[in-house]
Amino acid sequence: MGYSLDFGWLAGAAGVIARGAAMTLLLIAVTTLAGTFLSILGAAGKRNGPKPLRLAIGCYVEVMRNTPFLVQLFFIFFGLPSLGVRLDPILAAMLAMTLNMAAYTIEIVGAGLDAVPRGQTEAALALGLRPRQVFIKIVLPQALKVIYPALTSQIVIMMLESAVVSQIAVRELTYEADMLQARTFRAFETYFVVTMVYLGLSMGLRRLLVSGGRQVLGAGVS
Repeated sequence: MGYSLDFGWLAGAAGVIARGAAMTLLLIAVTTLAGTFLSILGAAGKRNGPKPLRLAIGCYVEVMRNTPFLVQLFFIFFGLPSLGVRLDPILAAMLAMTLNMAAYTIEIVGAGLDAVPRGQTEAALALGLRPRQVFIKIVLPQALKVIYPALTSQIVIMMLESAVVSQIAVRELTYEADMLQARTFRAFETYFVVTMVYLGLSMGLRRLLVSGGRQVLGAGVS
């Protein structure tokens, strides 16, 4: 029996797909801001903090990078309520995505910090700048410029991994796709359209990040 393609339902489902895409973008926007901030703190602490802090950050990175994201998500959403901590699905998704992304970007940012010549830090300190000023004004901007392409790729990867949070009923793009195909019985057409939407989001997000990076960090960002 042949299969007849039918995209006639798409006009009525455009709003649902758009809302799912908007939720996906909201998740990655919050994750990017929070995850990048945590990664900067983590990378600095891992290199300049006291030994207990360095060990704690190292353990966190290893645990998060060597366990499935789905398990981390379930631990936060289903496990923490056993300890009396109950989170809204969206908050749980944002927390899980932020913690997962930060574990990867700590190493990315750390590589950028290591790439800045030590002599620049020593020269800035000799000129009377405080260590915090040296880090914020001298080291960090150069480090971010070096690692920006890798950071951009990690953000896009995290956006794609956000599909996992549909498992805790966050109404992002994949969740809406699941509901659509359950109502229309048009799985091929539904997931084909959603695949194209994800492709468009990925390409658009990458271009936006590159453009923003050039404006903030200057020429040379790609």
